[in-house]
Amino acid sequence: MSNSPAPKPVHPLARKLRLARILNVVLGAVTAFLLVVVIAQSVPNAGQAATDSTQPTATDEAGTAESGTGSGTGSGTGAEIATRDPNDPLAIGDVDAPVVLVEWADFRCPFCAVVTNQTLPTIFDEYVDAGLVRYEFRDVAFFGEESIDAAVAARAAGEQGRFPEYLEAVFAAAPEKGHPDMPREKLIGFATEAGVPDLAKFEQDLDRADLRDAVLASTAEAQKLGVTSVPFFVAGDQAIAGAQPIDNFRALLDEQLATAGE
Repeated sequence: MSNSPAPKPVHPLARKLRLARILNVVLGAVTAFLLVVVIAQSVPNAGQAATDSTQPTATDEAGTAESGTGSGTGSGTGAEIATRDPNDPLAIGDVDAPVVLVEWADFRCPFCAVVTNQTLPTIFDEYVDAGLVRYEFRDVAFFGEESIDAAVAARAAGEQGRFPEYLEAVFAAAPEKGHPDMPREKLIGFATEAGVPDLAKFEQDLDRADLRDAVLASTAEAQKLGVTSVPFFVAGDQAIAGAQPIDNFRALLDEQLATAGE
């Protein structure tokens, strides 16, 4: 009888990402082939040498299609997950980093606080600050209206360039258990602690309908992708659910960096 360990369960989102990655490879190969055919047909009396000279360019384009990032790194990070938006106020790290780590979190989630307080500092120190990984935050509101309010506040702080500090302030104050209350005065207190420069504007932004709509849209998109619990992470075509040990994150990120050729 075999004593080999049972296979690790795969989250449905990871399956989607792998399927999308395979599809991107196939589409990229088809695109490369069609490009060669078009070029060959469009150049009069083009010989075999001309066809061969176009092949490397077509292969490069196929690689970009596979990565979905526009950077040509071949990291396999799906464009539908990582945005690499240089103007994203909720992202931290080099927009051209080989790997993107996406996190979904609720500001009232105690396990999200554990990851932020105990795990993310190491990830930032070893990977983000080194330019190897970009971190993209996705807010969700799974625990009621005050989850929405807290996410709106974080977005308002982010618009003033203080999202990392606000994230740290909120989760540093989180209790070990339960979902903390997030009244308006508490959210303003976090802004003060985070060094948000224009507190009057921040307080006005807490009532902005567009920020609330953005939080609701982010929550709906997460549910559409199959993210039903937080914290939840995706890097490339791999997913991690829960407050996992730091070594699990290292294994995930190192694997994706190896895929990206780093």
